[in-house]
Amino acid sequence: MRADRLLQMLLLLQNRGRMTASELAAELEVSVRTVYRDAEALAASGVPVYAERGPDGGYRLMEGYRTRLTGLTGEEADSLWLAGMPAAAAELGLGAELATAQLKLRAALPARLAERTRRVQERFHLDAPAWFRDAEPVPHLARVAEAVWEQRPVRVHYRRRRGEVHRELHPLGLVLKGGIWYLVARSGDFGGDSGAAPGAEVRTYRVSRILGLDVADEHFERPGDFDLAAYWAASSRRLEDARLRGEAHLRVSPRALRLLPMLFGAAGTRAAREAGEPDAEGWVRVDLPVESTPVAVGDLLRLGAEAEVLGPDGLRAAVAEAVGALARRYGRDASAGS
Repeated sequence: MRADRLLQMLLLLQNRGRMTASELAAELEVSVRTVYRDAEALAASGVPVYAERGPDGGYRLMEGYRTRLTGLTGEEADSLWLAGMPAAAAELGLGAELATAQLKLRAALPARLAERTRRVQERFHLDAPAWFRDAEPVPHLARVAEAVWEQRPVRVHYRRRRGEVHRELHPLGLVLKGGIWYLVARSGDFGGDSGAAPGAEVRTYRVSRILGLDVADEHFERPGDFDLAAYWAASSRRLEDARLRGEAHLRVSPRALRLLPMLFGAAGTRAAREAGEPDAEGWVRVDLPVESTPVAVGDLLRLGAEAEVLGPDGLRAAVAEAVGALARRYGRDASAGS
């Protein structure tokens, strides 16, 4: 670990120039006293690092010195695809490798390009998790990722909405969507040679719902024609089609029209874009894809008095019933308090 830290310190000084002991300690996640010792160790090994005294002092390398120790390890190379998502890298156990890989890459670049990477990092930041939701605990994520990489079957204890199950899976890939990790795996009965039976199919599992995990010693053969990105795109389309089973015909106010994209995502954006012409009161008609009637009622009530359900008749009646129940509830509470 100390050798890795010394290399990281050397690359930090090479990339950034002068740095104070406090700045180095923060980057390396060590104490200032450890930075002092590491600087002495670098100097003793022949690296021309020296300290500048005074309030504006710090450590720096001798002018013109550049290390050539910029080769990436396998783990560091694996981490580069997560370069824009340091939190995701940390969840996968690749946080330190990502930081070191970025330093090595920057150290290997010409000064002009290295400066461009620094400016991009200062000005652009990718925050993958959704708003107003804490990150899900994923205690088994690192081991799942290892099984994906090494093509090892896993036996999982998994929590579904309707109880818990045990499954044997061939993990094919991991997907991070809206701050939530998903495992794409082949499920079904597997033979002793770790080959999938004809009935095995590819499914998606939420990693946070894995309650227990055992990784097998043997390896399985990954399907040569499996494309993770293509599978995820097709699966997402199927899920969206299955989820939005109906269509609500609404009359909405200008304010509700502005709220549709925020409350209903892509479906709301399309509905707002295709809205009809405003009537005398400025309200417009829209057709909004919705889920089943019970779910749609709750979703549409978020628009409050800014929307009226015109159809289908069953959905209009269900919303009217819910509104009536609310009116009776609050009317009773108001009477009790008077």
